[in-house]
Amino acid sequence: MTTTLPRLQALDGLVGQELGVSEWVHLDQDRIDTFAHCTGDDQWIHVDAERASRESPYGNTIAHGYLTLSLLGPAALEVWIRPAAIPTALNYGIDRVRFIAPVPSGSRVRSRIKLLSIEPKGAGKSLITTENTVEIEGHSKPALVANTLVMVVEA
Repeated sequence: MTTTLPRLQALDGLVGQELGVSEWVHLDQDRIDTFAHCTGDDQWIHVDAERASRESPYGNTIAHGYLTLSLLGPAALEVWIRPAAIPTALNYGIDRVRFIAPVPSGSRVRSRIKLLSIEPKGAGKSLITTENTVEIEGHSKPALVANTLVMVVEA
């Protein structure tokens, strides 16, 4: 679902606009379990399907909020970093994150990315701020909304 974007110099004209939407990502139980194993976050609501079906208000296991948040990096690469031919992009921070709705195991999610600002920082560097809305297929509420900061360096 990516579109062809101009190189970094021309992105200034897109401030305030949507840059694109990532492809759908499937958050199945295996991926959730793998994330739990890697991070040590093995809370039952994420990894115990039997208990979650009985005790969870969602009737199922749910993806970790931080697993969902971790999808923003690959989505940025797909939607605007690679299409704009940016040679170096470094995570700089997250200004705001709101976890709005849980992501049930087996769901598909995607990130809708809007360009908020570009701040020249000198020496070929610019700080890019984007708003990222992670949508859950078939749900009216997004999983999360986060403003991310990426420092880009042009060769």
